[in-house]
Amino acid sequence: MNTHEDAAAAATGSVSEIDVVVWEAGLEELFARLSDCFRSDQPRAQARAYVAGLLSRTERKNGWTLAEFSRDAGPQKMQRLLNEYAWDEDAVGDVVRSYVVENLLEPDGVLVLDETGFLKKGKKSAGVQRQYSGTAGRVENCQIGVFAAYVSGKGKALVDRELYLPESWTEDRARCADAGIPASVGFATKPLLALDMIRRFWLAHRQIGWVAGDEVYGADPELRDWLEEHRIGFVLGVRSDTHVTTAVGRRRVDTLAALVPDSAWETYSCADGSKGPRLYDWALVETTDHAGPDNLPHQILIRRSRSGKKELAFFLTHSPKPVPLAALVTVAGRRWGIEDCFESAKNEVGLDHYQVRQYHAWYRHITLAILAHTWLAVTALRNHEEHPPSIPREKTAVGYQRLPDGLPITRQPEPDRHMMIPLTLNEIRHLIALFRQTTIPHNVITWWSEWRRRHQALGRYYHYQTRIRAAQRHATAATATRGSLQL
Repeated sequence: MNTHEDAAAAATGSVSEIDVVVWEAGLEELFARLSDCFRSDQPRAQARAYVAGLLSRTERKNGWTLAEFSRDAGPQKMQRLLNEYAWDEDAVGDVVRSYVVENLLEPDGVLVLDETGFLKKGKKSAGVQRQYSGTAGRVENCQIGVFAAYVSGKGKALVDRELYLPESWTEDRARCADAGIPASVGFATKPLLALDMIRRFWLAHRQIGWVAGDEVYGADPELRDWLEEHRIGFVLGVRSDTHVTTAVGRRRVDTLAALVPDSAWETYSCADGSKGPRLYDWALVETTDHAGPDNLPHQILIRRSRSGKKELAFFLTHSPKPVPLAALVTVAGRRWGIEDCFESAKNEVGLDHYQVRQYHAWYRHITLAILAHTWLAVTALRNHEEHPPSIPREKTAVGYQRLPDGLPITRQPEPDRHMMIPLTLNEIRHLIALFRQTTIPHNVITWWSEWRRRHQALGRYYHYQTRIRAAQRHATAATATRGSLQL
């Protein structure tokens, strides 16, 4: 492309070869920060080749396929990188966390906790056994990794990881030794592993606005106590049979939901889904349970679905300073960000494609996959800032609560032919591979990218319109019902 073509591309959100060069320079800049993590140039160069393979169009990303992509004679170098070479995967993780903080940090950013399963065969991979995997939705032979992701209005990225070791493993030290698990590593619950990651983030950066997690983490008093002591707000899921103390006495949280008057429920979208805003009714109940250095009360945040059986979800919340309901809804909604991270990290950089058995090899592969995924996330953010999306939105809402993310529930302007979604992680990885690894003319690559993003924007527009119209009909019916009751 010439200079005028590059300027036109920048104006329309198109991608030029210059953009790809800038993206690749950003990856080299990130890798330059890792020099102290490697004992010599050989493991560092091999790690760079490994990450290049993770970002490639290779379908399955294991030692054999990554070696093939790198044109190695065999998988030995890739295997030695994970099992033998001298380098510090924890130090690499520290650099990645700092990179995320530099680019995604916001005062109301949320550190989200969750686990994901890695289906495995056999009995020798560290931590593997038949256990429940949320990924599979059933009990399977798998490993479980506990992760932390940082989610803000700027973006989301994984920042830490721990391998969960069931008691059947930690009580069998011979089995642990065969899998390379250090003698100093004992049994730790998932909430305790999560607390270790929170502490690492806090000690390194001293900046955590909020912590969010599901019922696994909300039920752990040690984790909650630590957050309260350090004046860190949280929105943590709890079970429906959780008891709290309120002005009307000691009650189960599902009993409290039945006591909330209709006028106290407010409609918010906690996040945007693939087919539009995720709309729920929300209510906040004060408790008389106080905690933390400032002796502030807990609150129960209740989420109610707007159709069907009116299913409920409950969250225990605590904040070092008073915040409105909308802020708590935003934190609760950002918990979904880690699910997006799991999906994109597995699809784009092979988070679950490894074929290793040793304990430290698992950490090494996962750390390099997180590095690749984080770079994609930051690259997408930077491109978004340089080329804002052309999907227009109205500025005011009629008849609805304003959304926590600032996007109202109202009819959007009609789409136009220039409307495109921002570059996704998948699109960035795809474009780099096409620009560098194929002989397809660059203008053809750009044309296809624009075509995909225009059609995705159009599909998103109509999905959102359908969701918004349904919400408006629901609100109209609710208003009519309240009017009838008043009469």
